[in-house]
Amino acid sequence: MPLNLPNLLTWLRILFIPLMVGVYYLPDGWVTPLEANLLAATFFGVAALTDWLDGFLARALGQTSAFGAFLDPVADKLMVAAALIVLIDLDRVAPLIALIIIGREITISALREWMAKAGKSASVAVSFVGKLKTTAQMIAIVLLLYFHPVAGLPVATLGTLLIWVAALLTLVSMAYYLRMAARALKNSS
Repeated sequence: MPLNLPNLLTWLRILFIPLMVGVYYLPDGWVTPLEANLLAATFFGVAALTDWLDGFLARALGQTSAFGAFLDPVADKLMVAAALIVLIDLDRVAPLIALIIIGREITISALREWMAKAGKSASVAVSFVGKLKTTAQMIAIVLLLYFHPVAGLPVATLGTLLIWVAALLTLVSMAYYLRMAARALKNSS
């Protein structure tokens, strides 16, 4: 396991998961509900930024590694799944949304592994719609974790709208990846 800055940022993202979740389960009186929401949204937001930063730094510094390529998506999926489960518990996200997003992540991870074994991993490389889905999803989760209005903006409503957009983009991106994989497999037979 190469220990470099990009991999350290990925590990940091994993360490933020119990912090983000834990603030909601502290003993009564340790933090107010507003403080818990602010802390969770901050932990998740910083973690989401490290997701972008670790990939950027890995490429810019020439510090890409097989371990980093493995750990980065695992950290992302753990972070999003943990946040969605907390948001279901807080009654801020519909379970259907979480099932769509987490189910897609499992499906596409398995598809990517299968396609890599078939020598066709380029056919399921990250697409623009996948990046758009991730952006909408990360912003929505930050908004839903924070949940309180800011300067008159209905953060909870915006977060809910955006998480539904993310779920729709999740389905669109999954269909895209499945179609690309089927095409690659068909062309190789």
